[in-house]
Amino acid sequence: MSIRDWPATERPREKLLDQGALALSDAELLAIFLRTGVAGQSAVDLARHLLNDFGSLRALLEADRASFSRRLGLGPAKFAQLQAVLEMSRRHLAERLRRDPALESPQAVRDYLKARLRHEPHEIFGCLFLDAKHRVLAFEALFHGTIDGASVYPRQVVKRALAHNAAALILTHNHPSGVAEPSQADRSLTQRLKEALALVDVRVLDHFIVGDGEPLSMAEHGWL
Repeated sequence: MSIRDWPATERPREKLLDQGALALSDAELLAIFLRTGVAGQSAVDLARHLLNDFGSLRALLEADRASFSRRLGLGPAKFAQLQAVLEMSRRHLAERLRRDPALESPQAVRDYLKARLRHEPHEIFGCLFLDAKHRVLAFEALFHGTIDGASVYPRQVVKRALAHNAAALILTHNHPSGVAEPSQADRSLTQRLKEALALVDVRVLDHFIVGDGEPLSMAEHGWL
């Protein structure tokens, strides 16, 4: 049976408009993105098949072009559409983050850092540069590492902070393993950066570690 023959309350698009996006399952959300199914499968059936094939919605969203495009019902055009949607989402989160001081919107900081770093297969170290009122000036991914770690140079962090005329910053890096617990090396690096930046009157407000769940705040745990 085609989706257009379903009761209106069960059609993904009508359900979203009536109840909001949160009411939809992963398969229903993906079906709206796909728009059409394939021979013998509705868009929802195809979405369920794809989610089972990839293992999860997150795995589908993070798939590379080759892996994504060889699946039934997908292709380069759909891949381009998906990348555009993901980038719009990241830019929306960045705009939301700039509206309020970072310390007044900690969830916005977490959401933005998750969108930027959680999908990365290798470790990336970056900074959110803030002005004197703790409003976001810029985000930069400064160091890229292997799956095991990244080499971080305090001199470069200080240089970029001065270039942005930052008064404070938030450090961040991801753990591709998915475990956000800081290592002893993470704690030592944080202290070194804090001391180096203090010499140029730039405060380190926090260090977020991005894993599979919510980013961990070292400041909230008393490790800063």
